[in-house]
Amino acid sequence: MWIRLDKCLAQCGGMTRSQAKEALKKRQVAVNGQIVTDGEKKVDPEQAVISFCGELLNAEAEEYYLLHKPAGCVTAASDALYKTVMELLPESARRRCRPVGRLDKDTTGLLIVTSDGELAHELISPKKHVEKTYRVVANGYVSREGEERLQSGIEFSDFKSAPALYKQLSYDPVKNETTALLTISEGKYHQVKRMFHAIGNDVRELSRICIGGLQLPEDLQEGAYLKVTKKWLLDRIYPSMRPLWENRKGILFDLDGTLVDSMWMWRRIDEEYLGRFGLALPENLQTCIEGMSFHETSVYFKERFQIPDSLEKIKADWNRMAFEHYKNDVRLKDGALLFLQELRERGIKTGIATSNSRELLDTVLDALSVREYFTSTHTSCEVLRGKPAPDIYLHAAQAIGCKPEECLVFEDILPGVQAGKAAGMAVCGVADLYSEKVRWRIRQETDEFIYSYRALLR
Repeated sequence: MWIRLDKCLAQCGGMTRSQAKEALKKRQVAVNGQIVTDGEKKVDPEQAVISFCGELLNAEAEEYYLLHKPAGCVTAASDALYKTVMELLPESARRRCRPVGRLDKDTTGLLIVTSDGELAHELISPKKHVEKTYRVVANGYVSREGEERLQSGIEFSDFKSAPALYKQLSYDPVKNETTALLTISEGKYHQVKRMFHAIGNDVRELSRICIGGLQLPEDLQEGAYLKVTKKWLLDRIYPSMRPLWENRKGILFDLDGTLVDSMWMWRRIDEEYLGRFGLALPENLQTCIEGMSFHETSVYFKERFQIPDSLEKIKADWNRMAFEHYKNDVRLKDGALLFLQELRERGIKTGIATSNSRELLDTVLDALSVREYFTSTHTSCEVLRGKPAPDIYLHAAQAIGCKPEECLVFEDILPGVQAGKAAGMAVCGVADLYSEKVRWRIRQETDEFIYSYRALLR
């Protein structure tokens, strides 16, 4: 099988694509005795003689291991002072494989070790949102304020942690310690310990129990390993989400922040609009109007800010200010088009239920050429109530001829999630930067949560 040379280096040489490209650039790679610098060159790994820095690469099948890391050893290929995790694995693994990510010396739990550099990069990249869950034993009682800081993100000198998921399991008043689960999608140095220290609860014990959907096997003792296949591993890290939607008769989407990436522009518009009247944008404005229909929002603005214009003029001004953005700048969320195409092929009815105006809804559907994918489209102005009232979703379900319990809703904001639930529908949360601070609450109230629509197609 012919593949790109940089991919071959990642598979056979235990390096990432970026490391492979760097090696090629430095003229460290030879194919059949000739130096090669082009990563796009096609090679047959079973026939070509490929070397890196003068050493032949092993073109054996990739190896994948699960290791239950014990305390007292370091996550490294070698170390002058301490025992390493690699010493717990067979010789072939020590020669070819590397740990995926890092667990501290005193941290126990699930560790993947593989020769597949491409997969390793995917699992540790924050952009891939592969979540890791830790069982934490911390001193003291974790306060409600501490929970909220963990879940909304903590500002450090070198980075801000992304919103985490926190679940308290127990509090022991005799030992004065809290046992909890924390789920994060990053892997900064000592991150979990730093997060708990920041809220005043230092970590006493730490163990990683999950990577994505892969759980540490209960019968895998500390220090023991399990050799697995790539398919076995991927099926558990990325469990299929198709059962969530494949048997639904109707799929309903919110628009802004859910189907299209557009929430960023409304703060700018509100700021510019209020500036016309010599008013500053209140920091809590977006929270106050979240979920309101276009008409309800115009009433809110007129009353709160004493806008002299009529409601119709307020709405017309907003439409005019947003029109160019929706026509030229707004894009579909990642993987949305692929998912819409799949739904159409399967004959699943679809609808839009948005708090936006009809004019802007039509503008973005035409600009993105996606109107054909929807059975019906609706705005909250049609039912005279915004979210979290369920009216718009009930109206949209009726329009596509589906019962509420037959529908799945996609939403990015809390009032929208609550509207879908109040309508008696299953709800899938969609990640959006605008609602990042309350992402933990959205995840608590939804049936599933995605960072990309591509996750639904696995």
